[in-house]
Amino acid sequence: MSRTVLLDNEAVQALMDPDHAKHRRALAFVQVTAGRKKKATAIEVEVPTSVRVEAGWDRTAPEAAFINLLRIRDVALDTKAADLAAGLAKTHGVSVARAHIGAATRGREGSAEITILSSDPGDMRAVAGTSNVTVVRL
Repeated sequence: MSRTVLLDNEAVQALMDPDHAKHRRALAFVQVTAGRKKKATAIEVEVPTSVRVEAGWDRTAPEAAFINLLRIRDVALDTKAADLAAGLAKTHGVSVARAHIGAATRGREGSAEITILSSDPGDMRAVAGTSNVTVVRL
């Protein structure tokens, strides 16, 4: 079973800006994850592409140099995920980015242990549905 950490908008913003009030907390969480990778625990840190857009993370921009070093993998919004996310956005009244997090979570049910680093645990639990997720408040 794989382990995945998904980042929400505020987690990305915090990692991009060293002056962000939650920068150290978000960075510490990602560093712990990287340390576990070195100990042969397969953990991937991922960000849905719609979250990157919402957070303003352009991987080609010079100001993204630091966050790009963290090896955070993109999760694309493909056809299947878009259909699921559209339903989640309508049902729960959440943003496209939050619905995309829900789709990324629900798309892995039973195959991954998922942790979501978020400033809004309530929305994350709602969009995750019955998926077994751990939500860490940023």
